[in-house]
Amino acid sequence: MAKLDQQALHREMTVWRHDLHAHPEFGFEEERTATFVAAKLREFGLEVAEGIGGTGVVGTLTRGSGNRAVALRADMDALRIAEQGTAPYRSRTPGTMHACGHDGHTSMLLGAAKLLASEGGFDGTVRFIFQPAEEWGRGALAMLEDGLLERFPFEEIFGLHNMPGLPVGHFESRSGPVMSAEDNFEIMLKGLGGHAARPHAGQETMVAACALVVNLQTIVSRRLSPADIGVVSVTELITDGTRNALPGMARILGDCRSFRPEVSAAIEREMRRIAEGTAQAYNVAAELTYTREFVPLINDATLVDEALAAARAVLADDAVGIAADDAVRVAAEPMTASEDFARFLDHVPGCFVFMGNGETAPLHNPAYDFNDEALLHGARFHAAVVRRRLASG
Repeated sequence: MAKLDQQALHREMTVWRHDLHAHPEFGFEEERTATFVAAKLREFGLEVAEGIGGTGVVGTLTRGSGNRAVALRADMDALRIAEQGTAPYRSRTPGTMHACGHDGHTSMLLGAAKLLASEGGFDGTVRFIFQPAEEWGRGALAMLEDGLLERFPFEEIFGLHNMPGLPVGHFESRSGPVMSAEDNFEIMLKGLGGHAARPHAGQETMVAACALVVNLQTIVSRRLSPADIGVVSVTELITDGTRNALPGMARILGDCRSFRPEVSAAIEREMRRIAEGTAQAYNVAAELTYTREFVPLINDATLVDEALAAARAVLADDAVGIAADDAVRVAAEPMTASEDFARFLDHVPGCFVFMGNGETAPLHNPAYDFNDEALLHGARFHAAVVRRRLASG
């Protein structure tokens, strides 16, 4: 097996990342990205399957005679956000950008594939899963429904996500709940609009909508146990009114976060009760549509220990120059963002890890950019996980 020049690999990953950043594609539209990924994997000598779950790609690499398989996952999709960056590789697709670092995630997993294909150091099979449509919360389900586990079986799965504010070269994770479920809701209020000068003559919905927005805030503060984590956020209020016409329709949209199905069910139940009661008080009608988009992400305790040990092993290398004891830690709290990596964990145990991206703009911000200094850390982390879980001999 040939030993790779690490700095040359870093430069190569940077070129890949800039190319992907300049050509972002929305969920289930990642045609160019998938073609790019598949070509690189074949170049490294992997078996490649395309079109899994729409635009997903799976690369397979086997070494030795081991019969175990481990999966590594990266997401490929971009967001409908207009980039404000000025880098020469900024998005060339108006209104779409890699504002969450999936270009970096894809490049790091490609780097790991090249590293493991060249150097080996494991006994068994690695599945490199390049997933579409994570931001929708639909890509993992699409790949699973397309027979991912039956066609490319594996016993456990690992993923990572960059984290602005965490120093480059630092890793953290935790066992148990890591990221929350996400539920979406829409409440439609229907009444009878009319002239702004004659509110008594109709059943306008604006005041009812404003009251309902406030009343929904009591779900977490007064309806849930203080021991449970829950978030209810109203994000949009849309009406058909205008300057001198009171609305006869109002739509209230938002999302909810929780870590237990019982809490999600309680939020929906209380939201329905509050919506119907508020509507009755203001003499309008209410209809609630409540959907569950993401499930909670629950890490396996043993695999968290293994992933953090792999991170420490990577950082213990003198060439990295970071003290592993300071840079690898157990996260103190779960976070109320969501990730559809959780769908894989409904089927096999796994671990999701956060990796430092340094002092960059926040995720989903038009000024965000993945930090290229993190690329080699991520690729080496992926490879170290495989070598621990599929140890030779």
